Amino acid sequence: MAPKKKYGLADPSRLEPVLKKGLLQVIVETPKGSRNKFSFDPEQEIFALKKVLPAGMTFPYDFGFLPKTLADDGDPIDVLLLMDEPAFPGVLVPSRLIGVIEGEQVDGKKRIRNDRLVAIAEANHMYQNVRKLSDLPKQFLRELEDFFVNYHRLEGKKYELLGYKEIAVAERLIKKAKKAA
Repeated sequence: MAPKKKYGLADPSRLEPVLKKGLLQVIVETPKGSRNKFSFDPEQEIFALKKVLPAGMTFPYDFGFLPKTLADDGDPIDVLLLMDEPAFPGVLVPSRLIGVIEGEQVDGKKRIRNDRLVAIAEANHMYQNVRKLSDLPKQFLRELEDFFVNYHRLEGKKYELLGYKEIAVAERLIKKAKKAA
């Protein structure tokens, strides 16, 4: 019997999360400046439109995921990706880990951790000298928190920032998410 023919794209969720050089293999889902929220549909092996943000609200940075990982929210671990220009859904961006934003979303009485790794595209100019979260301006982090609070509010959820942690904590989170996958 011939194998079932597939019609979707190659499945980026099968890639290894970390390259031998220590770079993360971030798969972009939603590009910076987009009102459209895209996500990878593993059943169809394609990127699909998940929702649209209201007029005047856009994603401030590229958002993606780390393949072969499973976070507490049941999805691959999220990555906020800093780079010079927006990418496209499905693009692989080798990236340097600089930390993690620890957060929790509250939906009624249910509390779910929703941490986001923060990484810098290896090929970039603007963030070339950023090595850790504390290298970013405090205003940058405040505005990012405001985005997450407002983004979750649109879904009827509450988002609480728990803290910003450096690379060692982010690396432990990746190890835990790789074991859970």
